[in-house]
Amino acid sequence: MTHRTDCINRIEQLLNEGVRDKIYPGAVWAVGNAAGPLAHGTTGVLDPDEPDTPMRRDTVFDAASLTKVLAVWSSIGALWEEGKLDLDVPLNDIWPEVAGRPLGAVTARQLLTHTAGVPLRAQLKNLYGTDPQDVRDGVLHEALHRPPGEAVEYTDRAALILGYLAEHLSGQRLDRLATERIWQPLSMTSTRFGPLPAEIAARCAPTELDQDNDTHLKGVAHDFSARLLGGVCGIAGAFTVLDDLALFLRHMLDTSTSLGRAGFGPAWTRQSLTVQTGTLEPVRGLFWHPAPGTHPDDDIWVHYGFTGTGMWISPQQGRWAVLLTNKLYYTRDRQPLTDVRNAFRALAFT
Repeated sequence: MTHRTDCINRIEQLLNEGVRDKIYPGAVWAVGNAAGPLAHGTTGVLDPDEPDTPMRRDTVFDAASLTKVLAVWSSIGALWEEGKLDLDVPLNDIWPEVAGRPLGAVTARQLLTHTAGVPLRAQLKNLYGTDPQDVRDGVLHEALHRPPGEAVEYTDRAALILGYLAEHLSGQRLDRLATERIWQPLSMTSTRFGPLPAEIAARCAPTELDQDNDTHLKGVAHDFSARLLGGVCGIAGAFTVLDDLALFLRHMLDTSTSLGRAGFGPAWTRQSLTVQTGTLEPVRGLFWHPAPGTHPDDDIWVHYGFTGTGMWISPQQGRWAVLLTNKLYYTRDRQPLTDVRNAFRALAFT
């Protein structure tokens, strides 16, 4: 118990220093196991312009790329477990929209491991305009950047394409699919795609300054692709709270912790949290990747969001951790938060 108390104290000191150094206005965090949180805390303020409003456990965060896991990875897992998707069949064979197109040669597994060879930048508006159908057509018909399976290169397009695939296979829009199959069964009642209604946006951590109206984005997705597509897409757009992420990660560790039957189960988690990229570097599972500073054998996996969010999980240790910040309020510079994240992970998984 003394060891745990010492770790909690060091986590609190680390995150307090991040507020002091203006890496982020505030943070909400927890470390837990399948039974629930073992420790949690908050530090700093929601908005530096309102210094009397502290960060709270129920503060809503723009999940950014955590959307890729919360909505896309989980929904694809549900479709895979139902037998509606073979990860290794070329998309040509299952998806008329990409038949005969360059993307048709790609598999879902290659998209999940960022080895599909699709273009590295979204640039949706510049390339395809502002009509959502034109964007969809453009993305699904685009030439590949390199041959599938040749290299691991992270790209937002992988999740966007898989979101479209999930919609095709399920006949539902991604927000409805994720809500009905994942979030509602897991009682993740505060997780939803934006834009948020005013009463929920009020407790949302603000992100970057919107140059158009000179206010910080709050309850509207920071990610430009998500905003372009009306708030719902595979890249980003979901908003969530600490307790909902805890429910999600607990389910990943032990499905018996969930009251409802979520769409994905142990087989999907097990496959996703193992190396799926062969000899290619950097190593990847399915959307998840080994935490920086760890070896795949350590079995600590992570996914981050650009706004300052992150979640880690280790089946081997039976542990998960969440760190939610709105670092984007201050800067796009990644390094200061990267250092905090790595130190937090080291303390959370000791």
